Amino acid sequence: MDFAMSERISAACQLAREFVEKELIPLEREFLGKTFAEVSPILDQKRDMVKKMELWAPNLPEELGGMGLTLMEHGLISEVLGRTPLGHYVFGCQAPDAGNAEILHKYGTEAQKAQYLEPLASGKIRSCFSMTEVDMPGSNPVMMDTTAVKDGGDYVINGHKWYSTAADGSRFAIVMAVTNPEAPPYLRASMIIVPTDNPGFNLVRNIPVMGHSGDGYFSHAEILYQSARVPRENLLGPEGMGFVIAQDRLGPGRIHHCMRWLGVASRSFDLMCQRANSREMSPGKSLGTKQIVQQWIADSAAEIQAARLMVLHAAWAMETKGHKEARDEVSMIKFVVANTMNRVVDRALQVHGGLGMTDDTPIAFFYRHERAARIYDGADEVHKAALARRILESYKGRVVR
Repeated sequence: MDFAMSERISAACQLAREFVEKELIPLEREFLGKTFAEVSPILDQKRDMVKKMELWAPNLPEELGGMGLTLMEHGLISEVLGRTPLGHYVFGCQAPDAGNAEILHKYGTEAQKAQYLEPLASGKIRSCFSMTEVDMPGSNPVMMDTTAVKDGGDYVINGHKWYSTAADGSRFAIVMAVTNPEAPPYLRASMIIVPTDNPGFNLVRNIPVMGHSGDGYFSHAEILYQSARVPRENLLGPEGMGFVIAQDRLGPGRIHHCMRWLGVASRSFDLMCQRANSREMSPGKSLGTKQIVQQWIADSAAEIQAARLMVLHAAWAMETKGHKEARDEVSMIKFVVANTMNRVVDRALQVHGGLGMTDDTPIAFFYRHERAARIYDGADEVHKAALARRILESYKGRVVR
C-alpha cells in the first residue's frame, strides 16, 4: 500500500477542510436549533459554492457531475467532511443518496437514469432506501415480509418499513420487496423504485431517536406500503437480484460510513483536547493536568490512528481484490471503527461535563445519532460472528506449531 496522496487529492482535502471550518462549522448552532426547512436555503447556497469549487459528489463519476474518486480517495475526503453533521450533505455524498445513485448508475435503465439518477446526482432531489422492517431481524435480511406481486403490467407493494433515512421530503424510495417467494432465500427479493407521491406510499412518522424526531434530510421514517402500485418498468436491475445489488451498495457504503465516523471521532477529539487545556479546575491547573484525562487523550489518539489505517487498508483491499475477498477487512472495520468513535465521543462528552450534554457543541448530536453505528449495516455481533466463523474455517486441516 502507498499512503502518499496525489497532489489533486491533497489539494481537495485541504480545500474541503477549509470549507468545513470556515463555512459549515459556524452553521452548526443554527442547524441544531432549527428545522431542516429553515436551514435549507443557506445549505443550498453552500452546496452551490461546493459545485463551483469542483468538489461536488466525490464518490460519483465525472459524467454524473462528480469528482470520480477511487474508494480510498473518497475515504480521505469523507473523513474531513465527517467533522460536521453538515459535511456530507453539503458536498453531495450523503447517505442514502450516495448509495442509491451508485446502484442506479450501475443497474438503472436509461429511462430510470433520466428520471431519477440525473436530478439525484445533481442534488435537485433526494431519495430514501426502504429495507429494514419493523418486525423482522435486521441481522437476517432474507427474512422479509414486504411483497411486490405482479398484477398486469404493475407491481403491487405491501409492507411495513422503518428507519428509511431521509424519507421526509424525498422524491422516491428504492424498496426491497419479495417478488419471488419460491426462489432460494437470496434470490427472492428485488429492488423497486417507488415515487413518494405514489398512492399507497404512506410516511407514518419520523421516528424519534433518543427523543429527537428530526425532519427533512436529518430524519428516519416509518413507512407503510399499502397496495402501492407501480409499473414493472420501475424494477431496478434483474428481478430476484435485490440482495446482490444490496451487496454492491453496502460494501463501499461501509467504507464510506467508517471514514465519516473517523471524522466524527477526530472532531470530538479536537474538542476534547481544547476543553482539557482551557477548563480550569483550580488556579493554574487545567483539566488536562488530570492523569485520567491524559489517558483518555492518549488512548483516543492511538485508537483513531489505528482505526484510520484499518479503513484505508480495507478500501485498498476492496479496490484490488473485490468485495468478496475483502469481506474480512470490511467486517473488522465495521465494528472496530464504530466502537472507536463511540468511545471517543463519550470521553469528549465526559470532559465537557454539563456543556457536553447541551447542543452548544456538536458532541451531544454525535452521541445520540452515532450510537446506532454499532447496529445498522450489520450489528457488531453479526460481523464478529461471521468473521470468527471464516477465520476458524481457514484453520481446519492446518497444523499450527
